[in-house]
Amino acid sequence: MTEFELFAAELAREAARVSLPYFRGDYAQSDKGGPGAFDPVTQADQEAEAALRRLIAARYPDHGVIGEEYGEDRPDADHVWILDPIDGTRAFMAGLPLWTNLIALRVEGRPTVGVIGQPYLDEIFLGGPSGARLLRGGTETALAVRPCPRLNDALIATTDPDLFTGPELGAWTQVRAAARLARLGCDAYAYAMLAAGRIDLVAESALKVWDWSALVPVIEAAGGAVSNWRGETPDGSGQILAVGDVGIREQALVTLRRAAL
Repeated sequence: MTEFELFAAELAREAARVSLPYFRGDYAQSDKGGPGAFDPVTQADQEAEAALRRLIAARYPDHGVIGEEYGEDRPDADHVWILDPIDGTRAFMAGLPLWTNLIALRVEGRPTVGVIGQPYLDEIFLGGPSGARLLRGGTETALAVRPCPRLNDALIATTDPDLFTGPELGAWTQVRAAARLARLGCDAYAYAMLAAGRIDLVAESALKVWDWSALVPVIEAAGGAVSNWRGETPDGSGQILAVGDVGIREQALVTLRRAAL
């Protein structure tokens, strides 16, 4: 692995060390959502991000950091670490092992190294210049998406259709009707399963940069592709389409483009 891939794996292990002891245990939590909204944050979210920031500052003091909990520090640097200490906080609170630690390194504006870590399952899905691999129990397993050229044969996923706007929900409903099977509620773990060749397509919206940056290198290194709903490079729209087989991307985009931002 490259220097930055090795460090990303080190960060993933630190995130696991801090966050895992709180899972299915006691911890402080608060709601940072506005009126009529619920946006939980836990002690595990905050402590994990703080620990990652300390490691980054000690190893690479000239690198920038963007994190969900503590904001931006030199976001215009050539090298920027993008952190979502716990993606799927609701799953974490419910005791479901579908939450993940998301860590990405953006170099000159593009995510080049990514980690999707699931500490309870002892899994680190790592993608970067040297390839995609699953680190588990001291072993490494190569990750590869599976062929699925027809949407009718695809297993697809999204976290929660209620998060879609009206036009987005209509587009998702049509894609779901064409697919063989849909699974809900997996948060970022769905992208890990796509890279592992278990899921064929994931579509989501309203994602922040820390929600999607880590998954891009993992999926691309495993042979898949990530775009917005226009079929272009992911951007500030928050709409993400990840596919294992690019053959189904255009089939999905026929519908998704109608709701693209």
